[in-house]
Amino acid sequence: MLSTLVKQLDVIAHSQWYWLSSIATGFSFLVLALVYQYNFEYDPCVMCIQIRLWVALWILASIIGLLTLRYDILNKIAHLAVVLVAIGLVERSYQLLGTERGFVFGDCGFDLGLPAWFAIDEWLPSVFRIETSCGYTPELLFGITMAEALMLFSVVLLLLSFCISLVSLLRARY
Repeated sequence: MLSTLVKQLDVIAHSQWYWLSSIATGFSFLVLALVYQYNFEYDPCVMCIQIRLWVALWILASIIGLLTLRYDILNKIAHLAVVLVAIGLVERSYQLLGTERGFVFGDCGFDLGLPAWFAIDEWLPSVFRIETSCGYTPELLFGITMAEALMLFSVVLLLLSFCISLVSLLRARY
């Protein structure tokens, strides 16, 4: 049974559908965030924007993964990049959830903490500009807040991408 699971993960790791679904999911997350921002008027805080940046990196790594399917080493690097992005998403989601629930106390101002040469908030202010301070996230469905959903999703992404990346690194392509 384990060998069947490993073989299936290997097939997924080398599939264009894995990368396409990863890109589509990332874009869906950004669109959902923008819908909540502009249609429901939930302004983003610094952690929300940092999560958007991690999602943008996830999309970029997935595009690279899709474009490098035939180049084993580069594709493995893309898989590892997705794992690193997932780690970043878990960390930011935990901080956001902790701020919302009150078990994490920190400074949540209006500075993204990025270097001056990477002023993404000035280049794309409609997507990456901080509008409010941290404190709460909107409710999505069934009483689940956006912070709770992000925490759950980012952990699932980390586990899935780690397993797929591990199989990709340890197994040769057939």
